[in-house]
Amino acid sequence: MKRVIKTSGAPAAIGPYSQAIEANGTLYISGQLPVNPATGEVPATIEGQVEQCFANIKAILNEAGYTFDDVVKSVVLLDDLANFNAMNDIYAKYYTKDMPARVCYQVCKLPKGVKVEIDTTAVK
Repeated sequence: MKRVIKTSGAPAAIGPYSQAIEANGTLYISGQLPVNPATGEVPATIEGQVEQCFANIKAILNEAGYTFDDVVKSVVLLDDLANFNAMNDIYAKYYTKDMPARVCYQVCKLPKGVKVEIDTTAVK
């Protein structure tokens, strides 16, 4: 069974996709941009952007009844791998034990000109 997850605690989808889909005990969260859902603003720094991505992910996890402990995989897209260490320092605040599998890519451009996008998969 498929369940669409939608919360005002994360930015609305900017295209034909859902914030997240839960299917058979697995939650697939679409890539989260560092957009504050209340203001539409994007923090200027990589640190602020990563924190905002995680705030958005947390809101979706909570709406679906999951936590960061349920996350099994993350995909991190960076516009510049020079930001890897800064991203990693903040990432490590959210995953402190039994870390999820992860990949991290440098991409040439992200929507809205942001520095980072993070997609997440969680399992109950």
